[in-house]
Amino acid sequence: MNLDLRQMSHEQNLQAMHLLWEDLAQDADSINSPAWHGEVLRETEERVRTGTERGRDWEDAKQELRKRAG
Repeated sequence: MNLDLRQMSHEQNLQAMHLLWEDLAQDADSINSPAWHGEVLRETEERVRTGTERGRDWEDAKQELRKRAG
C-alpha cells in the first residue's frame, strides 16, 4: 500500500501515524530495537550519572523544539 503523504492533510497524516503505532504496539514484544539504541541509552545514562547531562521538563523541551522548528 502506498500513501501519498504530501497530498494528505496534517490531520490525515497524524491519523495514519496513530493507526500504525497502534498496530505495531499490539505485537511490541516481537520488535527488537537496533543495537545502537542500547548504546545511546547507556551513553546518556552515563552522562546523567556523572552530572554532565540533566533531564528537562517535558513542557519546556516541547516549547524549545517548537521554536527550533518554526
